[in-house]
Amino acid sequence: MSDEDDYTALAAEASRLFSGRVEFLLSAPSLQFLPDPTVPEVAFCGRSNVGKSSLLNALTGRKSLARTSVTPGRTQELNFFEVGEPTQFRLVDMPGYGFAKAPPAVVEKWRRMVRDFLRGRVVLKRNLVLIDSRHGVKPVDVEMMQMLDESAVGYRVVLTKADKIKASELDAVLASTTAEARKHSAAYPVIHVTSAEKGMGIDELRAAVLADARL
Repeated sequence: MSDEDDYTALAAEASRLFSGRVEFLLSAPSLQFLPDPTVPEVAFCGRSNVGKSSLLNALTGRKSLARTSVTPGRTQELNFFEVGEPTQFRLVDMPGYGFAKAPPAVVEKWRRMVRDFLRGRVVLKRNLVLIDSRHGVKPVDVEMMQMLDESAVGYRVVLTKADKIKASELDAVLASTTAEARKHSAAYPVIHVTSAEKGMGIDELRAAVLADARL
């Protein structure tokens, strides 16, 4: 079987899984509330308002699996979603970062919880770092990538809201994001370009998430 055949089979299975059972499991405000590490997990992180909830909804074909909000920093917990029947893997919606108006104590609590989760979660197979195509990589994104490098957690960089800018601007953002990713030891070399609203790159990302869950 060729690589293309392998990918076609993987993409078809990913589509089937994501169109089947996907259910919210729990929210963990601290690590003591984490679910038992019984199945693989793939986590999503990004700056507040990067479109994380919208992307999760698009991946799973749901309208409100993950709540969307115009209020930055709304997600302050680790939210777990189970995929498959029986459960094949979990998606983890991590708290948004880069909230400028949050008190220092809140930021430090976030940093400590996320760092400990990344370093200690044995079933965490991959992290997805979401970057808003309209803004490109910001210093807080680089900090997150460095935290992942130090935690030895492999990650994919995903550009969101790609439909919101011109093609020429998207090409420039893709080039600069690729250049930044190459500086990081744990970053996957291929950048995913997506639009939750238009469905751009969603099938490819589903297949990538399933492949990561099976690492």
